[in-house]
Amino acid sequence: MNALAARRRHPAAIALLLLLGLILTGVAYAAFAPKQADAASTAASSAQEGRKLFLANCATCHGLQAQGTKAGPALPGVGAAAVDFQMGTGRMPLAAPNVQAPRGPVRFSQDQISSVAAYIASLAPGPAVPDAQYSSGEGGNVALGAELFRVNCAMCHNFAGSGGALTRGKYAPSLRNIKGKHIYEAMATGPESMPVFSDDNISPSAKNDIVAYLHAVDKQKNVGGLALGNLGPVSEGLFVWIFGLGIMVAFAVWLGRKAA
Repeated sequence: MNALAARRRHPAAIALLLLLGLILTGVAYAAFAPKQADAASTAASSAQEGRKLFLANCATCHGLQAQGTKAGPALPGVGAAAVDFQMGTGRMPLAAPNVQAPRGPVRFSQDQISSVAAYIASLAPGPAVPDAQYSSGEGGNVALGAELFRVNCAMCHNFAGSGGALTRGKYAPSLRNIKGKHIYEAMATGPESMPVFSDDNISPSAKNDIVAYLHAVDKQKNVGGLALGNLGPVSEGLFVWIFGLGIMVAFAVWLGRKAA
């Protein structure tokens, strides 16, 4: 016992205890912190890769620092959602200046799009890419989504999401067979002439209801016959004028020849 007590009073005992404490602290940090550190490192790496892609494909119009030019708007603050929407629907990179960016073939992989989105998101806060639970339409209230869509969207996009004409050569694109996250991102970021529907205007769950409605329209069968693009009286009237009157004229000609 005397020997043990003497060791405890030894001047090196304090240093040994401090060393042991540091080791235990390091072990605890290694056990609990690596995931966060790895996540931060992965995000930084993704943003750096995104910057390279941005400089190679986007900086000509948007500027080397995404500050904007006469050919393209500034991007800080638009958020990852805007990048994911524009690049994920093939609207960007824009092939040539136009009144409106049309939907086209997607030129980048999802990983590349996510990297560019991470870079733009690192410049300033903005709308993030939505979680699947709010953008897949799963579990959404189709009836409520239909009501919200008619009140907020149908005046431009048509009651069935078939799209429609706007002023000065612009148009509201068709929403048929569009990914749910892109519909959500459009509501959150307001591309082209579309207004921004923030969470205060339409909550994330309500946006999911709208997605659920549009997906239900995509799957809906036209039990009454041809849908004619779901454009309403315009396409129906055109059909009657072309085919209805055409058949009547042909029948009249046939009767005239028969009588002769």
